[in-house]
Amino acid sequence: MYKLSQLFVSTVIALCSINAHAAGKTLIYCSEGSPAGFDGAQYTAGTDFDASSHSVMNGLLMFPRGETKAVPALAESYEVSEDGLVITFKLRKGVKWHSNNYFKPTREFNADDVVFTFERLSNKNHPFNKAYPADFPYYTDMALDKIIKSVEKVDDYAVKLTVNKPDATLIQTLAMPIASIYSKEYADKLLADGKAEMINQAPIGTGPFIFQRYEKDSQIRYKANKEYWNKDDMPLVDNLIFSITKDPSVRAQKLFAGECHIMAQPLPADVSKMKSNANITVLSQPGFNVGYLAYNAEKKPLNDVRVRKALDMAINKEEILKSVFQGQGELVANLMPVSQWSYNDKIKNRPYDVEGAKKLLMEAGYPNGFDIELWTLPVSRPYNPNGRLMGELIQADWSKIGVKVSLKTYEWGEYLKRAQKGDHQIVMSGWTGDNGDPDNWLGNLSSCSAIGGSNYSRLCVKEYQDLLDQARSEIDVAKRTELYQKAQEIFFENVITTNIATSIINAPMRKNVEGFKISPFGATQFTGVSLK
Repeated sequence: MYKLSQLFVSTVIALCSINAHAAGKTLIYCSEGSPAGFDGAQYTAGTDFDASSHSVMNGLLMFPRGETKAVPALAESYEVSEDGLVITFKLRKGVKWHSNNYFKPTREFNADDVVFTFERLSNKNHPFNKAYPADFPYYTDMALDKIIKSVEKVDDYAVKLTVNKPDATLIQTLAMPIASIYSKEYADKLLADGKAEMINQAPIGTGPFIFQRYEKDSQIRYKANKEYWNKDDMPLVDNLIFSITKDPSVRAQKLFAGECHIMAQPLPADVSKMKSNANITVLSQPGFNVGYLAYNAEKKPLNDVRVRKALDMAINKEEILKSVFQGQGELVANLMPVSQWSYNDKIKNRPYDVEGAKKLLMEAGYPNGFDIELWTLPVSRPYNPNGRLMGELIQADWSKIGVKVSLKTYEWGEYLKRAQKGDHQIVMSGWTGDNGDPDNWLGNLSSCSAIGGSNYSRLCVKEYQDLLDQARSEIDVAKRTELYQKAQEIFFENVITTNIATSIINAPMRKNVEGFKISPFGATQFTGVSLK
């Protein structure tokens, strides 16, 4: 009797809790991890962008929810010169900056903010960067430091962006989180008060939600920006809470109990149970992502392509697809999903071949194998729902060719930071495309300029890089496709990474949630989302 009563009381409390939140228009999102910080320019992970750039900030351009073509945002319109070297942005008037207990803006958004943003990203000697040194790996991974020559103020509501040579990727890139615009007035106050580091702790933006407070590994709180400029896609709730819940099983329990309205990245095994629950809706669509292993080619024995090829051949990818993805994904041979234009479908995965892998190791001088460290993902990601399980399967596979694997991981922010520095031997990683362009995969994850950023293989192949450079400067899509497909062939032969799979994206939510859309680029956005 006691257990039944206790269950009844717990259920009533949970239902009353969610009903109270709904009445107060508080939307609770069970997120997958703590952000490394709130200065999105420093980071490359979706966890960080969801907490900062997508919720708090805006760029000159944006991707409307659920769409893939960049459109004006803080820029009202733009014009590209005939030679493709100058883009002039006409800025939106009447856009208000957020405020908090520390900062009250005295003016609205204008050209000074745009110029400050790009100067900070491009100039290491900028006074703000001297006060608060930070790297901006995404900016350099995408070669924006080489593409953009200058950003100049024309007047208070116009800026001129000049490039060194025409770039086919730039418009789409400027709609990504890396190009979010920061308040110069806020930065000036932080600098004057000796508190420059607060830009990473208390973000100020023009976006749909205003940051309130953060408790690491617990929650992030926001309130709706009632003065948001985008009247076509407003926040429709009063408050937004990120309930940080690292364990996907616990996230699922919270969703079933009504303790959150939407959850991130369910385990594949839980999806069917969610779809059969009368109180839950699951949105699904093919993912625009890839999970992969990156071999640090600066470290022996991984500097030998024969070793990398042997390790690739010794992984039973079909078993990983079955055990880790459980029918919620498909294998890929290239470092991009099959839905990405320019995907080279003539390239096929190497067959699972233990004896062939042993022969390659013998040729490379490792007849008895070697010891190696593999870093496994500490949190579930869209491209990999269970990094630990995948690591254990690979560990078992490689033991068959004499390679003894020790599995290691770190807290998510530390994991990414160490991987960028090249501390790893082999690191489990992945990517969700941010702008729909092939360069966002190949250039961002495996180019020479991305070493020290998202190129965790730390391998610079000149012939490969030359093709990427040509493709970025080429306007004709057919010619760009040909160049990228050639680049993928060189990538495959050099075994820059072992590509595993792309997943199906599932977004489970309570039935009373309306208006949520899955982003093609993996962003989690809450404008236009309401509660019945």
